[in-house]
Amino acid sequence: MILDSPRFFGRTFLDEERIIEQLDQIRLSLPDAFHEADTIVRHKEEVFLQAEQYAQEIIDTADRRSNQLMNESTIVRQSEMQAQQIRQRVQQECESIREQTIAEIDRMRHQAQQELEEMQRLAIAECESIQAGADDYADRTLHDMESQLGEMLRIVRNGRQQLQPEPPVRANFGQGGMRPSQRGK
Repeated sequence: MILDSPRFFGRTFLDEERIIEQLDQIRLSLPDAFHEADTIVRHKEEVFLQAEQYAQEIIDTADRRSNQLMNESTIVRQSEMQAQQIRQRVQQECESIREQTIAEIDRMRHQAQQELEEMQRLAIAECESIQAGADDYADRTLHDMESQLGEMLRIVRNGRQQLQPEPPVRANFGQGGMRPSQRGK
């Protein structure tokens, strides 16, 4: 948009409406980024739930197996210990996945916030630059107009002086009786 904009006196003129439209598009696209982050969070939660289901399936399998072997006390105790170990391991894995998911969500939110702040900073800087350029151009244009009007005013004054009738001629005997308008000739 900047490269296609007209140039005048080394300055680029930008279409304010197009800039505002672009800024609106940026503003409207940011909720999409937050929506994507939210989708990723939901996906991570689904993975977390699947892991919990998988863990529950393992626990259920271990429980069934321990029930089958209940007749033998040694095997039953071993099965209970294994089931407990599996539960602990699954709980640890689930907790680890949950912490990783939360950390990833926080990182993505932080990154999205930084990107938003950077976009806002760039948009404000660009607007300020455009405003400064417009102010400079207006000042130069007004200065040029002031100079031109001053020149025109000088020309008008000179023209009016030329049109003024000459003062009446007085006899000046000390200088050979010449009229003031004839002395310089």
